[in-house]
Amino acid sequence: MLSEHDCKIAPSTYYAHKKRLQNPSARTVRDEELKELIQEVYTSNFRVYGARKIWRELNRQGHRVARCTVERLMREMGIAGAVRGKRVITTIPDETADRAPDRVDRKFVADAPNRCWVADFTHVATWAGVVYVAFVVDTFSRRIVGWSASTSKETQLVLDALEMGLWQRDREGRPHIPGELIHHSDAGSQYTSFKLAEHLDAAGIAASIGSVGDAYDNALMESTIGLYKTEIIKPRRPWKTLSEVELATAEWVDWYCHRRLHGEIGHIPPVEYETNYYLGTTKHQVTTTI
Repeated sequence: MLSEHDCKIAPSTYYAHKKRLQNPSARTVRDEELKELIQEVYTSNFRVYGARKIWRELNRQGHRVARCTVERLMREMGIAGAVRGKRVITTIPDETADRAPDRVDRKFVADAPNRCWVADFTHVATWAGVVYVAFVVDTFSRRIVGWSASTSKETQLVLDALEMGLWQRDREGRPHIPGELIHHSDAGSQYTSFKLAEHLDAAGIAASIGSVGDAYDNALMESTIGLYKTEIIKPRRPWKTLSEVELATAEWVDWYCHRRLHGEIGHIPPVEYETNYYLGTTKHQVTTTI
């Protein structure tokens, strides 16, 4: 073919290429093996992992490979990680409501689980109308402890997410201790409502409210919602119904908590991070033999 276009090719070049196809080098063989592993990690993680997280996951699985190699092979494969979009403000403050003080002051860290939970909600456009999705995240591990979805953004939406978090901790045998847990949110009317304040007080949870429309006052929650939109909502558009959003959210939350690697906690999943904490703080019972 090339000779027809007056492209001269030396016989040695042709035979060298043919030899490489018949007897590929060790690097070529290794690259093909790695591409299969990369594709497996990429596909099993919602196709959102970039080179850094794929490199981390491969090494967690025992496959020793350089990050630059993963980057090179991903370019050859034509795959890339998800990129976040712009933030959308959904907070509508209630100027007449009494607000709790800001007990967090942008310090989204905790020395143990069930010390500080942050909360917020977002919206998802569907063919049947707007669906609102609320989340509650433990700042210690970045774990989503509770969530809820509804076609209404009334207080019950955020209350249901809180209730799931309390139920989940109780089910695991790790309930919150009254007086130790802070519930932090922005100044949206749902979070300053009397109904939520009454529920928090009854559960022995201290309410904390940040300033209006300031993403930095609830930065951890904004980051979680940004990942939710980038990793599951945008790639699977269009959405049709509330039930479709609920099913996908449940699937994503399970992956996010049990398998997704989080750089802020040492590139491990939140549930694993909490398990390590409890293993490190559990004292072995000492028995004596008489």
